[in-house]
Amino acid sequence: MIACKKLTQDDVAKILEASLAHAKANNWLVTVAVCDSGGYLLGLQRMDGAPVMSSIIAGDKARASALSGKPTKGIEDMINGGRVAAVNMPVVGLEGGEPIVVDGHVIGAVGVSGVKANEDAEIAQKGIAALNIA
Repeated sequence: MIACKKLTQDDVAKILEASLAHAKANNWLVTVAVCDSGGYLLGLQRMDGAPVMSSIIAGDKARASALSGKPTKGIEDMINGGRVAAVNMPVVGLEGGEPIVVDGHVIGAVGVSGVKANEDAEIAQKGIAALNIA
């Protein structure tokens, strides 16, 4: 058997708070989603003025990252590199989803949507950093 840590609601709150603080500091209007290792939503917050569609996309990015165990930029890069079959994968191929890895195990992911793809990823990374995972 493998023992695996899980995200708590306190963890989710820390991620959302740190992600949104970074977005606010840069005047970016986004939605941040946090999911567990199975891609199930644990928390979502859309900033006032963020695109309505970002609420769906952020959750999809988090899910894709959790299920693949990788940043969603890798999926986007595959598609942009000509691997068009990747568009048929059951996950969204847009940068901005980042996995949360503890002791080599994916325990969840953060997805962000609303600004440039690399900025979405930056916000997600800031949220994960708030957990102080070694």
